[in-house]
Amino acid sequence: MTSYSHQEHLNLMILFEKIRWKNFLSTGNQYIELDFQEKSTVLISGNNGAGKSTVLDALTFVLFSKPYRKINRSQLLNSTNEKDCRVEVEFSIGSTDWKIIRGIKPNIFEIWRNNKLLDQSHNANEQQKWLEQNVVKMNYKSFTQIVILGSSTFIPFMQLSGPNRRDVIEDLLDIRIFTAMNNVIKDKIRLVRDDIKTLTLKKESLNDKVTMQENFIKELETNSNERIEKKRKKMDALGDDICVYIMENERSDDQVYGLTQDQEKLGYGSDTLAKLNNYKGQISNKVATITKEHKFFTDNVTCPTCTQPIEESFRLNKIKDVQLKAKELQSGYQELEQTIKKEQERERQFTTLSKEITKLTHGISKNNTLISNCQRQQRDLESEIQTLTNQLENRNTEHNKLEKFKSTLQETYESLATHNQTIKYYNFTYELLKDGGVKTKIIKKYLPLINQQVNRYLQMMDFYINFTLDEEFNETIESPIHEDFSYSSFSEGEKQRIDLALLFTWREVAKFKNSVATNLMILDEVFDSSLDATGTEEFLKIIRYVIKDANIFIISHKSGLEDKFEDHIRFEKHKGFSRIIS
Repeated sequence: MTSYSHQEHLNLMILFEKIRWKNFLSTGNQYIELDFQEKSTVLISGNNGAGKSTVLDALTFVLFSKPYRKINRSQLLNSTNEKDCRVEVEFSIGSTDWKIIRGIKPNIFEIWRNNKLLDQSHNANEQQKWLEQNVVKMNYKSFTQIVILGSSTFIPFMQLSGPNRRDVIEDLLDIRIFTAMNNVIKDKIRLVRDDIKTLTLKKESLNDKVTMQENFIKELETNSNERIEKKRKKMDALGDDICVYIMENERSDDQVYGLTQDQEKLGYGSDTLAKLNNYKGQISNKVATITKEHKFFTDNVTCPTCTQPIEESFRLNKIKDVQLKAKELQSGYQELEQTIKKEQERERQFTTLSKEITKLTHGISKNNTLISNCQRQQRDLESEIQTLTNQLENRNTEHNKLEKFKSTLQETYESLATHNQTIKYYNFTYELLKDGGVKTKIIKKYLPLINQQVNRYLQMMDFYINFTLDEEFNETIESPIHEDFSYSSFSEGEKQRIDLALLFTWREVAKFKNSVATNLMILDEVFDSSLDATGTEEFLKIIRYVIKDANIFIISHKSGLEDKFEDHIRFEKHKGFSRIIS
């Protein structure tokens, strides 16, 4: 345990000097001011509702922005004036003077150091955090355990649950930092584990990339030439096919040219054949007419219409003439039929030639399509050959890629090893900072002192028991009358003595830590409950003669105590406002 001289201890203490407030709770527009250092022991009295406990709320409000009692912030403002609520506290730490000002309507939060206002560019929360961590070095909870002890909200240590008892001890011993550190370590463990998961996935991915790149290079170097040769042979085969198709097309072109010449020789006679067939029809009609006429003059010597006799010579000439015309028509008809047959044969030959030309032309078109497909395949193969050739030419680049993958993989393995080592360290630290670790060792170190001081104060109050707290903060109480006593077994007055002994002990423990040492102690209504006359007398002796370097304020409405204190401050209500009367 670090030891300090008396003067060093005073230099480290927070010396509260004065507090003043107005328009706060029942206080009006005139400041009420208390001097914290004028006397060592001060009694504050007054009727209920006079405002004597307001000092508790004012002090915690100005330092921590919340009252001691369960009062809404809006209710702190005096309901009559409804503005200009203001609380100021002055204190010193070593050679540095501090002044804190806080107000409502308007909202004010000012920190003064040696009469200079500190930078207010930060928000109120940041300012408050800085004040607690760097100046007061106490939070609200610690402050209300060490400086202010009020019966209205104070829960005795012995009535707290096990975890809450531990919180009190850890706050007093200033070892809650280990809990905060442990929370930080837990966050770091989580982050490192996330990094390990990420690095593991990266490692697996890089292993796959290395394997694929090695296989790619192996295939590139062993199979590329063979693949190139195969593709070139395929290109040559396609070239041969193209040549065949071209030769076929050339032959077909020659054949089409010959057939076209033959067609030109034959000419195109579809119109001629139609005309001839038309003539044939006309001749057939004339033959039919002449035949009818011949039959008429052959079969009739009189006119069937008029019954007149036909002249014989006319009839015979007519028959002869008709026979002659029939002979001429018959001869022409035969010639025409011959001509038609010749024309039909010529047209048949022309059609046959056209079909052959069409067949040959279709074959040429098909071959052209095949040639185009072959040429496209040749271009694709040529591109593939070029790609393989480039890859062979650039295999050094692929080797560089492989080496880069391997280098990154090695870095990942090293990073994984570092992270695994780190998490081992964090896990060790986590176990060390757990409740059963270093905190318990520190508590073990202080427990004998705590138990010693508690029993010392109990004896000062004529309460002769052996009170012991174990590592789990459970009490063991031995008395001359009974051995296995518990806190709940005692009367209310005896419990009060134990509670006070613990409170004085916590203050002693706090003084050892120095960071929370202070001259001020305010006790609210400690005499107004179960403490009997003997206990009260012994308690007054303790605060007057035992507790050093302290300015103690006792708030009470119990009578007959005025002459027990160095000073007496009385509060009263006047026209609805609290004030101090002499």
